[in-house]
Amino acid sequence: MNMHFYRKLPIPKDVKEQFPLKPELAVIREKQIEETKDILSGKSDKLMLVIGPCSADTEAPVLDYISRLRKLQDKVSDRIVIIPRVYTNKPRTTCEGYKGMLHQPDPNSAPDLLKGIVAIRSLHMKVLEETGFACADEMLYPENHRYLSDVLAYVAVGARSTENQQHRLVASGLDVPVGLKNPTGGDLSVMINSIKAAQSSHLFLYRGWEVKSEGNEYSHAVLRGYVDKHGKTHPNYHYEDLLDVYDLYAKNGLKNPGVVIDVNHSNSGKQFLEQPRISKEVIHSCRVNSDIHKLVKGLMIESYILDGAQPKGDCGVYGQSITDPCLGWEKTEKLVLELAELW
Repeated sequence: MNMHFYRKLPIPKDVKEQFPLKPELAVIREKQIEETKDILSGKSDKLMLVIGPCSADTEAPVLDYISRLRKLQDKVSDRIVIIPRVYTNKPRTTCEGYKGMLHQPDPNSAPDLLKGIVAIRSLHMKVLEETGFACADEMLYPENHRYLSDVLAYVAVGARSTENQQHRLVASGLDVPVGLKNPTGGDLSVMINSIKAAQSSHLFLYRGWEVKSEGNEYSHAVLRGYVDKHGKTHPNYHYEDLLDVYDLYAKNGLKNPGVVIDVNHSNSGKQFLEQPRISKEVIHSCRVNSDIHKLVKGLMIESYILDGAQPKGDCGVYGQSITDPCLGWEKTEKLVLELAELW
């Protein structure tokens, strides 16, 4: 076997016991989860914003950014529920480059998964304690989810993972809403099948255990655009696209029909400055069609303190993405306030 077993890492139970979540913070998290579930079930008409950096790089700027979101949330709380993105795992198309804080807690140093496990749990707990936000993270590695399972309010399954059986099975056993993206090739039936699987009960193998999931009725669609066979990006957030998803939900009899629109990635062609325009177009579609308004539950926005991204291999600029380009804070604040007015 061309694989070297470097060292045994602590299991999630041991890490949680070493770094326990305070009971009062668990209450805050549960309240945020219920607020999000109310949006997805239609009990609440607020707009959900899953917003933040493409990837969480270092602790200080992430905490700084989310403390700004806290003040912004207080201004728009009657219309909008903010769920900060603290994405500590970064999918890479070729598995090369920065793979996120889990792998590389210090972007300037060599990968260290032991330090990474501690770093990602510490960051999520600090955000919760200092800002009152339980956050979103991407479930890139289902077997690692348990390290954060008691601190997250939302889980995303990426476009490359939506077809994966283990992601679907684990999503079916989570106690938080799970957004499942359409695959990179754009086939919406794959996404719908993924949601159907996540909403169902299953018996399966997980972390050496035979487990049974109860099904997650708050699993829902995330539209992120797609890439064709020629490598060209195409959006899927337009009025007609949303009606197609509405029909797919109706035909498949899924619970809590809902869509979150990722306004970056292939929907923007990775042109991060297009995110405000796309967000407003989605809101406009909601305003002119009541079915679309019922379907659309929120937006995903990539945002950080500074516009854009640092050159590949650099990570010395405070609050600027070291992966995909993000919308800077001034533009973000303006956009969120505008969305609150429009919604």
